[in-house]
Amino acid sequence: MARIRTMKIRKESPSSKLLKDVAELAQPLRSAVNLDPLLERIGNAHFVLLGEASHGTSEFYSWRRRISQRLIEERRFSFIAVEADWPDCYRVNQYIQGQSETGISAREILSTFHRWPTWMWANEEVIELVEWLREYNDHLPAGQNKVAFYGLDVYSLWDSLYSILAYLRREQPELLPAARLAFQCFEPYGEDVQAYAAATRWTNASCEKHVIDLLTKLRTSALGKHAEEGQFSAEQNAAVVKNAELYYRTMVRGGPDSWNARDTHMTETLSRLMVHYGPTAKAILWEHNTHIGDARFTDMAGDGMVNVGQLVREQHGENDTVLVGFSSYRGSVIAAGEWETAMERMPLPPAISGSWDDVLHRVNAEDQLLIFESGNQAPDLAEPRGQRAVGVVYHPEREYGNYVPTILPRRYDALIHCDETNALRPLHHVPVFEEGEPPETYPTGL
Repeated sequence: MARIRTMKIRKESPSSKLLKDVAELAQPLRSAVNLDPLLERIGNAHFVLLGEASHGTSEFYSWRRRISQRLIEERRFSFIAVEADWPDCYRVNQYIQGQSETGISAREILSTFHRWPTWMWANEEVIELVEWLREYNDHLPAGQNKVAFYGLDVYSLWDSLYSILAYLRREQPELLPAARLAFQCFEPYGEDVQAYAAATRWTNASCEKHVIDLLTKLRTSALGKHAEEGQFSAEQNAAVVKNAELYYRTMVRGGPDSWNARDTHMTETLSRLMVHYGPTAKAILWEHNTHIGDARFTDMAGDGMVNVGQLVREQHGENDTVLVGFSSYRGSVIAAGEWETAMERMPLPPAISGSWDDVLHRVNAEDQLLIFESGNQAPDLAEPRGQRAVGVVYHPEREYGNYVPTILPRRYDALIHCDETNALRPLHHVPVFEEGEPPETYPTGL
């Protein structure tokens, strides 16, 4: 199995042979009807992972919505799980299943997403998805399981603690002492996870024992006398607290451990959801390409990193797992200049020469769908090239640092290329930096 250890980003123009081989794979993508080849590739798979090349591109969200709608309507997929916090997404889940207060809307719920980066989920594109899910569930026949919406991520340490306390007060007050011990252990850090992480590095401070004890007690408590869904959510919040503690404790030490803790947590959450929904469950995931594209076919493997796409493939096999990457050539994007600073509408410059994004543009400067058949690629397709990856922090003037060395047809099973893309439409005000402003007006620093 080929793996990338090191790679210098290629700047030379692609060969005519490579352009020809890519052109033979590319299919037009103009409407949901053009997704038929992707649905055929998905077949009876139980796991469909949908990526994105940035956290701030409208077209990526819109195409993932269209794919998800077809999978739910035509293949009876059970739930969508996303790169977001469990407590926030659980409120969305209650809304789409008709369990929220009468009169509330998707806009109201998503407007409460206040943890940075808010634009990832508090945007017009997600409102369209959530309202469609609500309407779909409302029209299901009586007795048919409703589609659900969950968060996979590990960041919500404090929100999850509060959710656990609220649940235990209502349902299992006998477990409150264990929850309070965990709460009190974190309390001196004033809900500042960075302060907690620093304390674990320089002192013997650690809340690990308390959060493991809380999770163990929740999982071994009597399930029969409690609402199944409420108990499941409480257990998941406890798992978030346990793994968030590990994530922040390893983050300050550097290296791949914190990344691996996060992606392992997301994969374990997916596994618990599949067990919760039973043997016929089918899952759709929405995450960044860096999480859903198999890490073994990027330079991540050489750095000791794993990711969700790799782990799901390894656990469930390539026939039952379909990884769909996304790319774009140029446009605009929502991102921030620094961590936890205000979002901005930024230009997305043309992709660097020789990157996969550039190759796809040269083949056809329009949207396109590529389906990769394992073991049946031309040799030049197996050469590693850079693929753009824009995070929540982005600097358009430093474009060469935003590319992941990638063996494209092995990192993904399919790729959607949107040649010119537009920034998301956030629910909150966003400053606009127009393309053409001098580089010094853009934020600086990494």
